[in-house]
Amino acid sequence: MSSRTSVTFEGRRLSVSNLDKVLYPATGFTKGDMIDYYARVASVLTPHLAGRGVTLRRFPDGVEAGSFFEKRCPSHRPEWVDTAPGPGEGREDGIDYCVLDDAPSLVWAANLGAIELHAPLHVASDPDHPTAMVFDLDPGPGTDATHCAVVAERLAERLADDDLTGVVKTSGSKGLQLYVPLNGAPRVGLKRARPTYEHTRAYALTVGAELEAETPNEVTTTMARAARTRKVFVDWSQNHQHKTTVAVYSLRGREHPTASTPLHWDEVATLAGGTLLAFTAGEVLDRVDDLGDLFAPVLEDRQSLPDVDRSVLDR
Repeated sequence: MSSRTSVTFEGRRLSVSNLDKVLYPATGFTKGDMIDYYARVASVLTPHLAGRGVTLRRFPDGVEAGSFFEKRCPSHRPEWVDTAPGPGEGREDGIDYCVLDDAPSLVWAANLGAIELHAPLHVASDPDHPTAMVFDLDPGPGTDATHCAVVAERLAERLADDDLTGVVKTSGSKGLQLYVPLNGAPRVGLKRARPTYEHTRAYALTVGAELEAETPNEVTTTMARAARTRKVFVDWSQNHQHKTTVAVYSLRGREHPTASTPLHWDEVATLAGGTLLAFTAGEVLDRVDDLGDLFAPVLEDRQSLPDVDRSVLDR
């Protein structure tokens, strides 16, 4: 039987339930613990979600009991939870996604069992122009996050050749993600053209393929899973209007309540040296208290991409 409690949080009336329900059996981390985490991390998380349609990954009965992705914002949402238009499923017309741009909205979503939050690279008002580019580094069988860190460092060196800098975060699961802030900057040589998804996808594939050519036994840009054994897959395809990536600071539905956590580059070097890094909810909150939002440059920095041959996408 559901146990419900009515609370007022930042001026919003909320009904929360089953706060003692254990969502992570390995640690005893409860639904109440998850709601508390999202309420406390909201100050650094919500700027990265503002204006973006968020896909919820819900685990109503915990991480061991299955999950489902929910794109359409539930109709029973409070009137103060905003929505934004986005792509539907298959032939379905566009649908309204939840916009979680304040702490009460995050708490409301957490109460639904939305452990994971996934966001696009664009704001809903400008779906054709991503505000950042991402290299999603996924370790194949026989590799781990330490191998991803080596590739991240190599990517950073290559990006520097084009006067670009990036910010790295853990996925909260197995891999790393390197974001390159853009925020509307025109590409080199043009005054008006802002980067499109085709541009960012082609650039990410081009750079990934250069690393693959240098070390074909360590890096792959091939989508087929059979090609990823003992290699790091540089997933360039995430740079797409219809795709989302786990949001920074989002919890993950793993055995332990780890979260996608931004890193200093010296921590990436430590990881490349063989020290695995994973941060639980409490550790993330401590890092935010000590370091602030290490992912802030993704929202603030404006950088230009050089042009690349788009035909690379036809391979």
